[in-house]
Amino acid sequence: MTPLNGEDEVVELCGDLIRIDSTNAGDNSGPGERKAAEYVAAKLADVGLEPQILESDHGRANVIARVEGADPGRDALLLHGHLDVVPFTASDWRHHPLSGEVADGCVWGRGAVDMKDMDAMILAVVRQRLSAGRKPPRDIVLAFTADEEAGGNYGAQWLTENHRHLFDGCTEAIGEVGGFSVTMGAQDGGSRRLYLIEAAEKGIAWMRLTAKGRAGHGSMLNDENAVTELAEAVGRLGRYEWPVRLTSTVQAFFDEVFEVEVKAEDAEAAVAELGLLARMIGATLRNTANPTMLAAGYKANVIPQAATAHVDGRFLPGYEDEFFQTVDELLGPNVTREFVYHDVAVETSFTGPLVKAMADALHEEDPGAKVVPYTLSGGTDLKAFSRLGIRGFGFAPLQLPPDLDFSGMFHGIDERVPVDSLRFGVRVLDRFLDYC
Repeated sequence: MTPLNGEDEVVELCGDLIRIDSTNAGDNSGPGERKAAEYVAAKLADVGLEPQILESDHGRANVIARVEGADPGRDALLLHGHLDVVPFTASDWRHHPLSGEVADGCVWGRGAVDMKDMDAMILAVVRQRLSAGRKPPRDIVLAFTADEEAGGNYGAQWLTENHRHLFDGCTEAIGEVGGFSVTMGAQDGGSRRLYLIEAAEKGIAWMRLTAKGRAGHGSMLNDENAVTELAEAVGRLGRYEWPVRLTSTVQAFFDEVFEVEVKAEDAEAAVAELGLLARMIGATLRNTANPTMLAAGYKANVIPQAATAHVDGRFLPGYEDEFFQTVDELLGPNVTREFVYHDVAVETSFTGPLVKAMADALHEEDPGAKVVPYTLSGGTDLKAFSRLGIRGFGFAPLQLPPDLDFSGMFHGIDERVPVDSLRFGVRVLDRFLDYC
């Protein structure tokens, strides 16, 4: 087989994946991931692997493959990426979100950063290595999953519950939302480049709140109005100022970035100095509970018997009990809550050979790089894989232009990834696999 060049392939792979519609609105009504899974499986089979396509439901497809390492007696490494993307309104975009178009030095489209870019980089590196007969030092398990954008019930969660044997030997993993660069002081001409590696994720508590009262005519007195009860509870919860809690990963981020101790009372002022990064890091200083939906009634002159609301809750590692205790106090005795979706927070130490491999690979490509851990305010498939005892990080390496609002691309309009960043990521991932 003629050796392939991953840097040459990665842009094409990314564009091809973006052009495959795999939108996921969370109600199992979309096109599913089957076409994307078939594309990925074919690319892996081209270089001698035997990928499996596993469907959890019609069209909800996952791809699993194992790459044999030079020393199969070592623990295996999991590389995972999801194939689904969030919906979009095409008229809002400068380039159609399913175009995969290359313009202004970027690949445009839904999934360009979340996370078909990383899928493409994994494919490019694996194809490059195997076409040249280069085995990784240890076994690599590749997992391209369905349904990450809706919690993974058809993807990583389903795989770990029904096909956990496919991950036998895996003790460590890398996935999305980490390894990207942020240039500190870019607005003032600064050039200090940080690479953020995700070492922790907040937990998720999507909750449905319900207040029940006494139905009646809207013209009459009613001191058991479910709408009033719910509105007051939602107001208390939405306006509550959660206390700052510096977890070990957040504290380590501050220590590395500012090189002085940042205390809880100074954390918000420190975040304000982070420029485009402030939005992402600011959400990791405290638990959050944001009301997102309200529903009640069916006619203007009828007081309904019940009213409901939805809340997106996120809790820091180690603070789940405090989070729910506070939520219940704020809701009061007349409003109940139930989970729409609930998942754990995860956190690991930023030490060990895998961390060194990530840092060394970045330094080889960018000698001025400063590698720092951070906490992700959202969640990834790592939560599911952590239940198998797998220690994971977010590491999808990209060197980004200083003025690119990368965090704003996630689920936003005009999502795009620079071509040069993709090529950089291929080089870093290739070195990383040599070092790990």
